[in-house]
Amino acid sequence: MADPVLSTPLENGTAQASADADSEQQTGLLQARLVTVEHFFGGFPRLFRSVSDPRQPALITYPLPMVLATGVLMFVLRLGARRQVQHWLRGNAPSVAKFEALFDVANCPHGDTLNYAYARLAVDEVQEVVTGMVETLIRQKVLYRYRLFDQYFLVVIDGTGVLTYPERHCPECLTRTQHGQTTYYHPVLEAKLVTACGWAFSLMTEFIENPGAHPTKQDCELKAFYRLAARLKARFPRLPICLLLDGLYAGGPTFALCTPYGWKYRVTLQEGDLPSVQEEFRDRAALMPDHQVHLPPSGPVKLQQDFRWVNDIAYVDSQYREHTVAVLECLETTQAPKAEPHTTRFKWITNFAITAQTAPTLANQGGRLRWKMENEGFKVQKNGGYALEHPYSTHPIASKVFYLLLQIAHLIFQLLEAHHLFRTAFPAGVGSARNLAHRLLEAWRNLRLSLLALRALFTQQRQIRFDTS
Repeated sequence: MADPVLSTPLENGTAQASADADSEQQTGLLQARLVTVEHFFGGFPRLFRSVSDPRQPALITYPLPMVLATGVLMFVLRLGARRQVQHWLRGNAPSVAKFEALFDVANCPHGDTLNYAYARLAVDEVQEVVTGMVETLIRQKVLYRYRLFDQYFLVVIDGTGVLTYPERHCPECLTRTQHGQTTYYHPVLEAKLVTACGWAFSLMTEFIENPGAHPTKQDCELKAFYRLAARLKARFPRLPICLLLDGLYAGGPTFALCTPYGWKYRVTLQEGDLPSVQEEFRDRAALMPDHQVHLPPSGPVKLQQDFRWVNDIAYVDSQYREHTVAVLECLETTQAPKAEPHTTRFKWITNFAITAQTAPTLANQGGRLRWKMENEGFKVQKNGGYALEHPYSTHPIASKVFYLLLQIAHLIFQLLEAHHLFRTAFPAGVGSARNLAHRLLEAWRNLRLSLLALRALFTQQRQIRFDTS
């Protein structure tokens, strides 16, 4: 029989050093996540303290902040379905210990427990938690450096589909019939605060739904926009806002709404939109050579930009209301190595007075950031592991609560990726947001510390600095 292979002291030392390094990284990562919530929002119990608990006190096993925080954790860890809470978070000793350290309950609620509790909550109270988190970041001046012209917070409003069913899911379903087949679906309209560094934080949500099973007219994105705008103004009456909107909103109702609200706007202007405005822009722009700016090629793809604009364009809408608007056009030419030049035309309508100094900023730090909603917002939430389009619940109230908790998780995750505690734990990065979620899951399930050490780790006061370069 061959002699057994024994590890040498050197090999044992190397393995121990590697294990220690893994443990140190996991500790740093967990601390970065929990300290983010503690530093900005006072921890999960304080974050959810305004949400009323309708359950019978004698039958409660898990406090409501714990039930809501578990839903947030499900999205942060990209578990993809509430049943995965049972498989990944319950029955795992290190995971249970972390729940106990945070909430003094030595277990984790089942995914069905989440659904049961969420179905009884007030959606507007959970919405206020989401809105309040962004308000906290504004008040703490975390977002001040990203204001347009050091004044306006950029808010993108756009809609997306969330749930789709082949049969009626609830009386509020919207319906769409194509080729003789009816689809039942639930879209939402989102107001997201966006920044040039890539953040896209949900500020407020308007659920687009019918008032009953057989409405005379269906709800739609435009109707939802007016409701959302009124709620946004009531909640932030003095916040300097610049709306970034797509071509659906290019018209008198939007302009008439923004004027009394004191909001600025930039709306994408397609070639077929507002013919009278387009014609006046073409005629006057050709006669105004001083309203043009050329930015020479720069960057690795040799990006060249040519701007032209016209102010004080008169527009009368279908209700005979008079508006004064400006139009900004940008011709963007890219010259990648070994490729033919490619030019793209962008055009926006706005209530800003445009100058040679402000035109590039309005285009590059304003109008172009509407894409952040789709790229850093909906696209990440649908395809980046959050599984936005997964039916986390068939209950109409619980499904909305799950949606709002996803927005909270996405906000926390964006902050986590950008601050220095994470970058210190992983100076070389982790490759992708999915990898970071996987590392978090590993740390949550594998890192073993005493209850005292965990509580000290989660409540330690740390300064947080952001690197959003």
